[in-house]
Amino acid sequence: MLIEFSVKNFLSFKDKVTLSMEKGNGDENIHNVITKDGLNLLKTAVVYGANASGKSNLLKAFTCAILMVRNSNLIPVGGKWNFLKPFLFDETTKNNSSEFEFIFIINGIKYRYFFSADANKIYDEILDAYYTQKPTNIFTRTKTNTYEFNKDANKLESLKAKNTENKLFLSTATNWNYDKTKDVYLWFSNVIDTYDSFNNISDQDLEEYSNDSNSLKEFALKLLKKADILIKDIHVNYEEKEMDSTKNNMFVSSFVRTNGTFKMSNVNIELDHEVVDKDSNLHYYKLNFNDESSGTRVLFALAPFLKKAFESSKIIIVDELEKSLHPALVEFIIKLFNNKDINKANSQLIFMTHATNILNLNLLRRDQIWFTEKDIKTGVSDLYPLDSFPVRKDENIYKGYINGRYGAIPFIEDVDLWLEDN
Repeated sequence: MLIEFSVKNFLSFKDKVTLSMEKGNGDENIHNVITKDGLNLLKTAVVYGANASGKSNLLKAFTCAILMVRNSNLIPVGGKWNFLKPFLFDETTKNNSSEFEFIFIINGIKYRYFFSADANKIYDEILDAYYTQKPTNIFTRTKTNTYEFNKDANKLESLKAKNTENKLFLSTATNWNYDKTKDVYLWFSNVIDTYDSFNNISDQDLEEYSNDSNSLKEFALKLLKKADILIKDIHVNYEEKEMDSTKNNMFVSSFVRTNGTFKMSNVNIELDHEVVDKDSNLHYYKLNFNDESSGTRVLFALAPFLKKAFESSKIIIVDELEKSLHPALVEFIIKLFNNKDINKANSQLIFMTHATNILNLNLLRRDQIWFTEKDIKTGVSDLYPLDSFPVRKDENIYKGYINGRYGAIPFIEDVDLWLEDN
């Protein structure tokens, strides 16, 4: 579970900002809180802000740090992290490293992982484990090549020689089977993930959809039904074959070159619709997936992510969850995560949005609502929670947000001023 994430000097975040998933003050909507391992953590958090205020950059910060951990073992010597961009509107910061920090719990142990880097190298890296109330340092890396080890020094001394300037020691140590970094690395690999949309379906999910004995189809049908979409059945024909690389098949949906051959995925998806005619007779019609509405396609693609989240602990971070979804469906998804009988794995959902219908203190706690705002003079983004304002439990926060009380909204001139500018 994520406790907090901090970022500094990355894209529009010049100064350090922190998104905290710890419960703040207040006892409202207590079912939105996970109480575990001595901590009270939020199940969901939502981030509002004007266009270009930094919402998407927050998602990019998460994504950048996660991908660097996952891909560190793959980057060649001298390779660059080209997607790592500092704050460029300052003569100092554009030449400084970016900083990322995660505090989280995995397998009942709290960890703090920090690193600073630019496109060329890693500068600092720290991993602390909280086996007790006090942190135990696993390793500290400074000035790129200086390391300190408080435990297993002999083993770690041999591993640092296998690391390079542009690689994270966390990933290198795990790759060489150091057990005290393994859980942390796997948390980045398997537990936390980011999405900018749910328009694509993985081959693994398609294969699971095609298995009639699997519960994914049942879950997706239930989700579609709750969304008031009357689909009675889902038919997925998924076939994967190795094909001669010299042949071209126009009907293949995707391919990956493997050992001189093409690994091809041939997919056909149809959904059964129940329709009543004028005489009240039921009829069933198959509709190809490509002919379905964008909302239906998004829910079909979203179903595997939700099912996995409710079966094992995940942190899902999404940019604009409301894309192609009715506002009521966004509210419904939040309620799924906040419901302890559905979200038994205590997964967390963080998303950036413009959907103001969920600005409701009957749905969300004050500490679950966050804002991004960019200073138009300096170009610097800030991130702050609603509960940093004196907000009453019964306050109409939708009205307060629209009226600019909390900032994070665009100030748009009157249309008539457009004519005056000409």
